[in-house]
Amino acid sequence: MEQVRAAFRDECARLEQVLRDLDEADLDRPTPCPPWAVRDLLAHVRTGAGRLAGMLAAPAPERAEVDAAGYFGAAKFAPDVDRDRIDGARREARELPGVPEVAEGFARAWRAADAAVAVAPSGRLVRTRHGDAMALTEFLRTRVVEVAVHGLDLADALDRRPWLTPTAAAVVADLLADDRPVPDGLGWDALTLVRKATGRVPLTDAERGVLDRTGFRWLSFGG
Repeated sequence: MEQVRAAFRDECARLEQVLRDLDEADLDRPTPCPPWAVRDLLAHVRTGAGRLAGMLAAPAPERAEVDAAGYFGAAKFAPDVDRDRIDGARREARELPGVPEVAEGFARAWRAADAAVAVAPSGRLVRTRHGDAMALTEFLRTRVVEVAVHGLDLADALDRRPWLTPTAAAVVADLLADDRPVPDGLGWDALTLVRKATGRVPLTDAERGVLDRTGFRWLSFGG
């Protein structure tokens, strides 16, 4: 738990720092997640980062049913779920019109979630908005994925170098690769694995060859 919580805290704190340095015009830049602008994507990330505060205030389910990998199943990316996700983020974005409001809103959300995690008992289970019963640590892994991977999208939209923190990179890479080592022939660090595995950067022909020879596969969101 502590490793995952540290990754969540590190990545959220880094994004909060980035947000406080934005210009108002940055909020309307297009992102690699159309039709969202930066403000819409940030609303989505804010909501995702803060979910645990409410989840931990609700009764715990009796037993876990999915882990972090199972959470990212096809049902989360069905057309109706996608529409709700897109429309909901755009509505929420309109509630925080400026950079100070966006930065403070994200700060409040992730810090409330972290505070709730800090006092949760060991082995606590939670139920997601999709109905999944999960161990708290496993759901927190999905929050690291959300903030870290969308951080790459935001960095692209803002024309900045990726700010992915080492702790978050390790958590996301381990989840994507199912805790298996990356084949030596790829020469990827954790950041590269995350970008390649999530389709943020295309594979080269040489990389495809290594993957075919080694049979190395990673978690496919929506698979």
